[in-house]
Amino acid sequence: MPERNFFADVYEVVRLIPVGRVTSYGAIAHYLGARHGARTVGYAMLAAHADASVPAHRVVNRLGHLTGRLHFATPTAMQEALEAEGVRVEEDKVVEFGKLFWEPGAELG
Repeated sequence: MPERNFFADVYEVVRLIPVGRVTSYGAIAHYLGARHGARTVGYAMLAAHADASVPAHRVVNRLGHLTGRLHFATPTAMQEALEAEGVRVEEDKVVEFGKLFWEPGAELG
């Protein structure tokens, strides 16, 4: 059986995040069975910016902060992409984070 590529698995999950929702690096890691792999998910998101099919802007930290914003084309691009989907952001944090949080384990089973 071929070995799975963790980054590819991350991208597969990120592509499933619904428009107008967000999830965290840790939630993705936990869903993929890498309980302490949030940082590795972050590395995957950093590498994903060249792939427009991966909505990396929907992945934030566990508190809803746009920690990846500086890795986008401009410092405001992540916020602009979220706001274009109806997600309010104030002071680099998702407003109503708990309401908009998408939990892969619950949503995907």
